[in-house]
Amino acid sequence: MDEELHYATVMFKSNDVSTQELYANYVENTIYDEVKTEEQTCDGSRPVISESGKTAPPSTALRVVAAGLGILCVILVSVIVVLRIYLNAVISEYHTNYDNLTTQNLQLRTEKTDLERQTDKLSRERDALNWTVGVILEFDNFPVNRLCSQKVCKPCLADWLLFRSSCYLFTGDRYSSSWKTWDESREHCRKMKADLVMVGSQEEQEFINNHTERYNDDAHGYWIGLTNKAKAGQWLWADGSIPTVKYWIVQQVSYWHQCTLILPLKDPLASWSKASCDMRNRWICETKALIKSD
Repeated sequence: MDEELHYATVMFKSNDVSTQELYANYVENTIYDEVKTEEQTCDGSRPVISESGKTAPPSTALRVVAAGLGILCVILVSVIVVLRIYLNAVISEYHTNYDNLTTQNLQLRTEKTDLERQTDKLSRERDALNWTVGVILEFDNFPVNRLCSQKVCKPCLADWLLFRSSCYLFTGDRYSSSWKTWDESREHCRKMKADLVMVGSQEEQEFINNHTERYNDDAHGYWIGLTNKAKAGQWLWADGSIPTVKYWIVQQVSYWHQCTLILPLKDPLASWSKASCDMRNRWICETKALIKSD
């Protein structure tokens, strides 16, 4: 047999406010508070803050920071400008001092160069004067009238040719009666405070060769001061010195000829010829120039 269920409704009666009223009041108050809060937020007004909890707005703090940064930037820019002005002044002063030093150095170099030039000139003049004095002292009777006529001295006597610091006399007698042996030629030179020429360089050899001329025949030439009379087989200059240069004619063999001629019209570097010292020829004298050339 089926069981039957019976529901009963119990009613409580009390003097207090009913539960439904309480719930309704709670719901109404909650909804009202929420709506009031939303309305205050949405209308753009600021929330009310109590005096005890009041703080600075965020926008004000940002403005303070921006202002501080701006002031700092101005200070930095000012410092940079001042430093740049100072640096430019220092650089300008450096360049000025550098230019002054450069100018002074140039002046000192110029003065040094001028002083060296003057010193060199004085040294040359001193050497030339000493040279002239030495030449004069070699004479027993210095030919003042012939070398220093009208108070102006010449380096060489008339008919003598100047080459560097020596004077040369090229004899040019046309007749054989005036030609001389090697010894006679040297004696003639020594009477004039000279000697038979001694060749010391290629330039001197070329100079001498250019001032000789052919006469009589190809075997005749001009005596120079080279001989082996003092010691057979050893060729020496008249003053006993050993030749530093030699310009012999190629393939010339002669064991009994002891003196030397320069032959005209030959190769300047191969014009020395061995000859008998008794042969009569023209000759060349050489002596120091009164005035030394540079």
